[in-house]
Amino acid sequence: MGKRTPLYDTHRRSGAKLADFAGWDMPIHYGSQIEEHHRVRKDAGMFDVSHMLGLDLTGPEAFPYLSRLLANDVAKLALPGRALYSCLLDDDGGVIDDLIVYFFNAEHYRIVVNAGTAEKDLAWMERQAASFAAEITPRRDLAMIAVQGPQARGKVWRAYPGTRTASESLPPFFAAFDGDWLISRTGYTGEDGFELALPALQATEVWEELQQTGVAPCGLGSRDTLRLEAGMNLYGQDMDETVTPLESGLAWTVALTGERDFIGKRALLAQRDSPASTRRQLTGLLLLERGVPRAHQAVLTAHGDGEITSGSFSPTLQQGIALARLPGAVAVGEIVRIDIRGKSHPARVVKPPFARHGKILVS
Repeated sequence: MGKRTPLYDTHRRSGAKLADFAGWDMPIHYGSQIEEHHRVRKDAGMFDVSHMLGLDLTGPEAFPYLSRLLANDVAKLALPGRALYSCLLDDDGGVIDDLIVYFFNAEHYRIVVNAGTAEKDLAWMERQAASFAAEITPRRDLAMIAVQGPQARGKVWRAYPGTRTASESLPPFFAAFDGDWLISRTGYTGEDGFELALPALQATEVWEELQQTGVAPCGLGSRDTLRLEAGMNLYGQDMDETVTPLESGLAWTVALTGERDFIGKRALLAQRDSPASTRRQLTGLLLLERGVPRAHQAVLTAHGDGEITSGSFSPTLQQGIALARLPGAVAVGEIVRIDIRGKSHPARVVKPPFARHGKILVS
């Protein structure tokens, strides 16, 4: 038996297919993964993401601590509620995890980390905090519900009209408190919406109220195809401690300029300045015939071999898509070959995302 979120019994009563995910018993779908995918692209769906861990960081040296800890620059967080996506790196530049940090004030931040890496992340963060006047507090008293889709915000406001005042003017990647709720305009689907952090004891009531307002319960199966279409990395597949952000399509999350010295910076500078022939890149693949690409399948190119990190059938594009780590010399538009069960399939190299905000972005 795995760990259970506060919504576990609700999922069971709703007939969800449950399976292990990072040690948690989580809903994979509620009947049709494809229908759930389309519901998020066209209307509104919700995901239980309470297996992820929120960490409150407090103390007079919270800012210098994060400046040392993270590859992205927390000095960008100048306004209360602003959120920042970043990688947590080891000394060699390998990705320990990817995370979101929210700024409340100079002595209070919230960090949300992935479920499968939560204990590892917390241990690493606490070791790095030893020389700073900063304290990390895990928030397992909270549940998290992601409400995603073009109609998501409107349906949250319909279910809970009082939240509209706090959240209607939120720009993307900002958050606001409404009582003991944190409402953030973030997500992992390529669609608009909110991620709600709220007391765990309220989770079932909120889930059921949102469902009555027309928000469809969705499982992690559709969340995975949605994030892949949106070109969003999955930790443990598209990046891990064996690769750096520069090899994972995440160079935009790394602030290498300036004098700030963060963990892993020296390794990233050395990699950035290395010969182009030794570099790898994460890019997109669009399968040009029937088939479904999957992780770890080989990709053959004129510049050397690569490997698929994430692959699936895209419900929006109605064809196979993938993220793949390829030699740095491979260019967008090139035709490569994917080895699917011993048969070679042609694919075109494209720049992710494949689809966002209900629109197909590649052809």
